[in-house]
Amino acid sequence: MNEVDLDIPVADVLDNQPELLDLLVNIGFKPLANPIMRQSVGKVVSLRRGAKMIGIPMTQLVKELIWNGYIVKGADVDAE
Repeated sequence: MNEVDLDIPVADVLDNQPELLDLLVNIGFKPLANPIMRQSVGKVVSLRRGAKMIGIPMTQLVKELIWNGYIVKGADVDAE
């Protein structure tokens, strides 16, 4: 099952589902294209926090993930 937890570090998400990298970069997580960024900042920043830092609306992130077949854990977008 393709589940993505918005509240765990991005590096952990990508360790579990490396195929998600291209989708995240296309959504706007451009820094993740750099392996050094993935292994440094990615170890401490969650998808939720990263989206906020680079200005990606949480609703957009969740919709893109769901559209691509992922179950999104922590997708309480009303709070955003």
